[in-house]
Amino acid sequence: MTAVVLGVGNEDRRDDGIGPAVARAVAAQAIPDLLVTISDGDPATLLDAWADMDVAVLVDAIVCDPPRPGTVHRFDSQALAALSANTTSTHGLGLTQALKLGAVLGRLPRRWVLYAVEVADVGYGRGLSSATVDILQPVTSAVLAEVAGAQRRTW
Repeated sequence: MTAVVLGVGNEDRRDDGIGPAVARAVAAQAIPDLLVTISDGDPATLLDAWADMDVAVLVDAIVCDPPRPGTVHRFDSQALAALSANTTSTHGLGLTQALKLGAVLGRLPRRWVLYAVEVADVGYGRGLSSATVDILQPVTSAVLAEVAGAQRRTW
């Protein structure tokens, strides 16, 4: 089985660094056959990172209206259409558009899961807000559970 964890974000934009922070925490576990990478959200980079993978687990920051910092949403390939119009990526094109592009081009992993974390502060600077720090460990645990579950599946 091949799997990738993608932490999407920019650590120089405060809470937008949640994806990279989770990716680093997962990488520290040194799980065999698991690729862990950090991306700034560039669609071409994402398409290359998850190409030919059995499973991809993505973590990204989102801004919602109304905001509920620290709230985590889980989406998978069955729920792509459920991403709300009130939810926007913190990146230019956005992860949702990259997933849709991957579907059109036939360049998606066999299965993917997105953990979208509502954030409060995407201004310039380093360091996560308290609401985002509080959710770091639970999201990391959820990502690790996804990977463990994927490793138990027979492809």
